[in-house]
Amino acid sequence: MNGMNGTSDTQGKKIGDVILDVSNISLRFGGVKALTDISFNVREHEIRSIIGPNGAGKSSMLNCINGVYVPQEGRITFRGQTFGHMNRRQVAEMGLARTFQNLALFKGMSVIDNIMTGRNMKMRSNLFLQALRWGPAEREECAHREHVEHIIDFLEIQAFRKTPVGRLPYGLQKRVDLGRALAMEPKVLLLDEPMAGMNVEEKQDMCRFILDVNEEFGTTIVLIEHDMGVVMDISDRVVVLDYGKKIGDGTPDEVRGNEDVIRAYLGTSH
Repeated sequence: MNGMNGTSDTQGKKIGDVILDVSNISLRFGGVKALTDISFNVREHEIRSIIGPNGAGKSSMLNCINGVYVPQEGRITFRGQTFGHMNRRQVAEMGLARTFQNLALFKGMSVIDNIMTGRNMKMRSNLFLQALRWGPAEREECAHREHVEHIIDFLEIQAFRKTPVGRLPYGLQKRVDLGRALAMEPKVLLLDEPMAGMNVEEKQDMCRFILDVNEEFGTTIVLIEHDMGVVMDISDRVVVLDYGKKIGDGTPDEVRGNEDVIRAYLGTSH
């Protein structure tokens, strides 16, 4: 995957041009440096993983990308537009969605209603008409619900569509969280430890859905994940952070053989 023009990876998947470019990002909280001069890019249609030991700055990096944190230095270029920082609404409107490490679902609401919240940005009717479900608003809601039903089918959670999310097993709640992000029809999907706390079977299911989202929807994916086996199996490229600094960047094989990465994971780098 060399060069700026679209090319293909070793498995024949079409990888496009750079869609997201992170340039010299530094983030501080008081006197604490969370990120120091981080640069990397993400190409269209790839699965790009961010890995590193606990406290490496992975979630902070994701928070800078999707507008939760404002970095003190650096620029982010997304789909050709460059920003010192983006606010969260701007990020969503431009086609970037995120799941969270700690689930932020509405536990008392049904699966379908949780996923419907991901369609809010796409609804054009005003809140009054939506509340009345009258005329154009009713037609619009029907169209959005049809889209959500496709996502429910895709994620194989049809049997739970009317079940309150709080009653579902943890692995299925993670799947609903993915569905809500997919409902936004993102160009780039940020996944913050989507397999944290899952058993082996649930991880296998989530891996399959991530690969299917990437392949069937053409969605570009940026993934934070602690399970190194998962990362190396499904990623096109991997960037490695340690203590807020970048220590590796490349294909899974390149990262696997990087001495700095090996030392960081063995705990002997500091």
